[in-house]
Amino acid sequence: MNNPVGIISMQFVRPFLSKDLSLFSHIRELGFDFIELLVPEPEDQLNLHEVRQALADSGLGVVLAARVNMQRSIASENAAACQGGIDYLRYCIDSAAQLGATIVGGPLYGEPLVFAGRAPTPADDAQIARRLEATVSALRQVAPQAADGGVALALEPLNRFETDIVCSVAQGIEVVDAVDHPALGLLLDTFHMNMEESSLPGAIRAAGSRIVHFQANENHRGFPGTGHVNWAEVMRALHDVDYRGPVSLEPFRRDDWRVGLPIAHWRAPHEDESEKLRAGLALVKSSLTFAGVAG
Repeated sequence: MNNPVGIISMQFVRPFLSKDLSLFSHIRELGFDFIELLVPEPEDQLNLHEVRQALADSGLGVVLAARVNMQRSIASENAAACQGGIDYLRYCIDSAAQLGATIVGGPLYGEPLVFAGRAPTPADDAQIARRLEATVSALRQVAPQAADGGVALALEPLNRFETDIVCSVAQGIEVVDAVDHPALGLLLDTFHMNMEESSLPGAIRAAGSRIVHFQANENHRGFPGTGHVNWAEVMRALHDVDYRGPVSLEPFRRDDWRVGLPIAHWRAPHEDESEKLRAGLALVKSSLTFAGVAG
């Protein structure tokens, strides 16, 4: 398997601004093929033409990661928030087209929990059905625009503490199959899968050809090889479904174990993590290489 392997921009900096374009050459020097960039917010004031040129100059590809909130949430019962979610997905597609990105992934349905300060609340059968209907309807509206722009939307299941809409691969499959449009697929993240799936390889095989993006993350979101994810089994499952798309690394958890530290919140690195990144990249690439080799 010769999948392109990339790294998320949050590994280095957040928010990503014009002054950070020089990171592209560093990321390429580390051996990565692409950067997973958060969809720029208007306040970031990023010139997308300059970003695209800097990517080309460094020889780096790009995948976009959508960022949702309670004001842009297609599963919301609030009509304005639901429309805001649709408008945001259209904005993501436009941004991808300008940057030359072919994938926009993330929790496209919205309804964040912990990062929005929202606690999960009980839902009856009618509310559950309405949430699914709203999610499917909105994705059907934006999928044709994605297809016209040569963009694939990648729906990401998140763990139960980060959303109460799509938490498992089976739920993601249900949404993708209900929308039934070639521009919508799945983004699988082993960090979330580790919490919600009984078998990572089994979930990957169930998702099959629906997978358009994959995030290779440890159970504790540390550097690959420092947790308990069985990378040989994971990559063998990707080989079995003939997955040839991008693989992102997101090991942005820092080596800080103080009691009382809000681990869920992003923190800037305080050391040069280059060697750890190279080692994690080498592990993932070697696991991909040997995925098709009989044991």
